[in-house]
Amino acid sequence: MNLPLLTRPIPRQYDAIVVGSGITGGWAAKELCERGLRTLVLEAGREIVPERDYREHIQAWELPFRGFGDRKALERDQPIQKTCYACDEWGSQFFVNDRENPYTYDPAQPFSWIRGRHLGGRSIMWGRQVYRWSDLDFEANAREGIGVDWPIRYRDIAPWYSRVERFIGVSGMAEGLDQLPDGEFLPPMEFRCAETALREAAANTWGRDRVVTIGRCAILTVPHNGRAACHYCGPCERGCITHSYFSSLGSTLPAARRTGRLTIRPDSVVDRVLYQPSSRRAAEPARMRATGVRVIDANTREVTEYRARIVFLCASALESTRILLNSTSDTHPGGLGSSSGELGRHVMDHPFGAGARGTLPGYEGHTSFGSRPNGIYVPRFRNVKDRQPDFVRGYGFQGGGWRSGWKRDPRGFGAEYKRKLIEEKGPWMLGLGGWGECLPRPDNLVTIDPEVKDKWGVPALRVQCTWGPNELAILKDIQVTAAEMLEAAGARDISTYDEKLPPGLCIHEMGGARMGRDPKTSVLNGWNQVWDAPNVFVTDGACMTSSANQNPSITYMALTARAASHAVGLLKRNEL
Repeated sequence: MNLPLLTRPIPRQYDAIVVGSGITGGWAAKELCERGLRTLVLEAGREIVPERDYREHIQAWELPFRGFGDRKALERDQPIQKTCYACDEWGSQFFVNDRENPYTYDPAQPFSWIRGRHLGGRSIMWGRQVYRWSDLDFEANAREGIGVDWPIRYRDIAPWYSRVERFIGVSGMAEGLDQLPDGEFLPPMEFRCAETALREAAANTWGRDRVVTIGRCAILTVPHNGRAACHYCGPCERGCITHSYFSSLGSTLPAARRTGRLTIRPDSVVDRVLYQPSSRRAAEPARMRATGVRVIDANTREVTEYRARIVFLCASALESTRILLNSTSDTHPGGLGSSSGELGRHVMDHPFGAGARGTLPGYEGHTSFGSRPNGIYVPRFRNVKDRQPDFVRGYGFQGGGWRSGWKRDPRGFGAEYKRKLIEEKGPWMLGLGGWGECLPRPDNLVTIDPEVKDKWGVPALRVQCTWGPNELAILKDIQVTAAEMLEAAGARDISTYDEKLPPGLCIHEMGGARMGRDPKTSVLNGWNQVWDAPNVFVTDGACMTSSANQNPSITYMALTARAASHAVGLLKRNEL
């Protein structure tokens, strides 16, 4: 499903410009093109051709460094990216060069910014877990007096969750939980024996308060929308030639292409939004109108300006915020969208890297087939019905059961030897890891570094982000409840852990241009429009007003589809 790119000179005037080609950029392109707009997608990185670049079926012995990678090159060029498990000899091509894409932070307060700069963005390497939010999440800020209130509720986004799920394909089980609304599901993946034991033990011990379900994931269990079902090969983060998991490269961008209204320009570094005072609101001098974006060719450094009636920033949370911060003018010296003083603030990520694991005896005769690209999920149970005294909000568990390594005997050959390697494995293991909610705080922020610039001369970000007392209390509680759930299932030799991972490494960064109800306290309105320039829409993680504890990508996609529909409606009514 290759996307041939135009090699001839392309126009400079469009109905819409989308910056970024990943999870949200692909959705913006699809929705805008299908609703009749000639749309230009600008991607800062190179073109990706699945038939050439995906490497999920290449074996370690076929690689120069046998899968370990060129350690000197990784340390030199990707010292931050290599902290992500997927940045290995197969997948390092999908992660940025840290020397060419610098950012700064206080060494005493590290932040791991994991980035993919290529066609398809991080939709090629993402974890594919998709969980709806509920009003427990959308109402939390208002209920607790933290941050600002979300300008939307679940009823506003629920139809868009459904639209996204029906298109991308989400496998999962309906559980009927208020805190984790059910979606439009394809058949679920199967539990492994150890996971079934945990599910039954949790039901017997805590009833509906702690439900163990199969992960809800954007991976096909049956053929769907012209894409094949997953064949359980395992290394999804290296790319999927059958497009069995959702990526913009395999789903939304081809859909946009089929309209005949899509133009994609890779190697196009957007450094700022171009804007001028709006003639429609002369009484409001601070209200601006975007006219387009300025693009630096990644290869030639040539600067080009592209024009459009609307601009969608979908470059990822921090990159979109960076573009806004760099879009300065005499009227907006702090960047476009800075009139409230909130631009760049309230950066969040999910605290994780804590949990428990143990051995589950009694299942040695059981085995599993293939490499299931999914695990189990335990929806949030803290601060749902009862008030937890040590922290607000909560966390969910992801994890699973697996067989430990083979009891390897170096001697042998033939069919019997192969049988032993397959069947005579070690005991079943069971593990749970927590993903917690991060509270929005104004002192978690990004600013423009006054000195550092990237390879293309664009001012870099300085990141200041730490875990607060609430996040640290959540990480502590995660270990306790994970261990007690494993114990309830009959696990032995249980050990807890906290890897003390820095913000950013969960790769769920959010905030920087939050939505809100008041232009004095937020950057975006309830339709993802920049208050200061309503024809600019920000629909990636930058828009998030709080973080919840669920993986956020499907919420980004739903917000993007909703915003695109609204934008087209405004254009048709000549209100932008």
